[in-house]
Amino acid sequence: MKNNPASDSTDAAVTRRAALGLAAASVAAAVSAEDDKPSATVCNSESVKQAEWISGLQLTDEQCEATAIDLRQQQAKVQQLRAIPVDYDVLPALRFDPEMVEPGILERTSKCPAWLSSIAAMPAQSSLLRPEELSFLSVRMLGRLLRDKQVTAVELAQHCIAGLKQYGPTLKCVVTLTEELALQRAAVADKELAAGKDRGPLHGIPWGAKDLISVAGYPTTWGAPQFRDQITEKSATVVDKLQAAGAVLVAKLSLGALAMGDQWFGGQTRNPWNKEQGSSGSSAGSASAVAAGLVPFALGSETLGSIVSPTRRCGVAGLRPTFGRISRSGCMPLSWSMDKLGPIARHIDDCGTVFDVIHGSDFHDPTAVDRWFKWPMQINLSRLRIGQVDGVRLSEPDEVTLNVLKELGAQIVPVELPNEFPEWAIALMLDVESATVFHDLLAKNETEGWNTWPDTFRTAHFLSAVDYLQAARVRFQLMKAMVSVFEKVDLYIGGGDLGICNLTGHPTVVVPTLMLDDQEHPQPQCSTLTGRLHDEATLLAVAQLIEERVGMTSQHPTLSD
Repeated sequence: MKNNPASDSTDAAVTRRAALGLAAASVAAAVSAEDDKPSATVCNSESVKQAEWISGLQLTDEQCEATAIDLRQQQAKVQQLRAIPVDYDVLPALRFDPEMVEPGILERTSKCPAWLSSIAAMPAQSSLLRPEELSFLSVRMLGRLLRDKQVTAVELAQHCIAGLKQYGPTLKCVVTLTEELALQRAAVADKELAAGKDRGPLHGIPWGAKDLISVAGYPTTWGAPQFRDQITEKSATVVDKLQAAGAVLVAKLSLGALAMGDQWFGGQTRNPWNKEQGSSGSSAGSASAVAAGLVPFALGSETLGSIVSPTRRCGVAGLRPTFGRISRSGCMPLSWSMDKLGPIARHIDDCGTVFDVIHGSDFHDPTAVDRWFKWPMQINLSRLRIGQVDGVRLSEPDEVTLNVLKELGAQIVPVELPNEFPEWAIALMLDVESATVFHDLLAKNETEGWNTWPDTFRTAHFLSAVDYLQAARVRFQLMKAMVSVFEKVDLYIGGGDLGICNLTGHPTVVVPTLMLDDQEHPQPQCSTLTGRLHDEATLLAVAQLIEERVGMTSQHPTLSD
């Protein structure tokens, strides 16, 4: 039978009216229930008057009365929404797009920049080593030893697990050892390599995951006591990608509770260079374990400094990629518009090698995109414009970086970062988004061990949707201002841009450049390089030149139980 469009339209209209009628009745019932509550808990004209400061409006008595009636109806709708169960991995029907302000970005990010060219990976020299010397080798060197049959993947996994067991309790960097899984995957890697099946440079290499990254069958605790026993059936996309590349997960590593700082339910994660000092956060365990030589590389995450800060504290290399470069599916959400995953390692080459495996689009994370990347690459510095930020004190590590680049023939250009937009005020978007994620537990006052998050979350509940969207509009202007910056330079050094670039989505590389040994606890100091959206290859190639010149990868902390 042929459908009757008119009849279909009428039926649909009736259905919509019926649904609206039910919704209105439900709201009316809820409003009636609100009116039956004690006056102290009911929104009335007096409470509206007292709350004028939240709205930023000045209301007459009549307007207060009318607003109170509307707010009671609105609150009833809010209660309807809050009554609907929503899992932590459910995304909002909105997404942040850092590319929206740059004309021609899709064409630019679809091809190799003119100053980069392909280079074959330098063959690592292979030599028989004592077991303790394995701890601080690069991924490429470990891969050479594996392929030359001087060590097996099982032996590498056992070596890392032994180190994690020995030093993990002191550094408080390990949440869960994945020993059974590691030995199983390492045995598979050995068999595959022996049979000539080579999955690439990470095949057989041990690694650690920040414990907000889900691994099927193992706890993913988010650093908070409320989630100590949380076990998922599915691994995060990045875990699946690394497993497909043959990498061997040996541990879930600590993070500050709900990705704040370095304090978690197991204590404070320590800096291997100075165990009296925390490792900073929130990728605290990832940076600590890598610096201590317990794993060759780890994955961390950053919302507002959580890769850059601990890598600088612990003196290791790290890459905070462009927002949307790596899928976050299967990872704890904190801020849907700011969360990013990235590699932490002792060598820039290792960061590039890991990033090459884990970047790319994913159906389960609609912000994740495919853009050009290849590694390793060599760079022609003479074709680059490298910025030195005006108006910001040049740190000693950044000064070393600039001097090295000048010696190598780089063109240094003065540049100003936008200062007309209050980035820390815009960052209230993070407060609102994170408070939304953890609203249910906050409402029940189940916040033990959350560091200072409860205060932030409670305060965020008093910000209006208007405030959030106003921050988003100012954020858009900040993003446009950063497009202007990268019309003048291709990357810049330092600049105190942590807040700015986590809001705009720009990538940053951390590279150790200087050893401070005139203090009780000598430790490396790091420089940061920030580049264009999706231009991680340029950042890594420049950082590798710096790393090779300063020779900091030979510096290791002295460990003791």
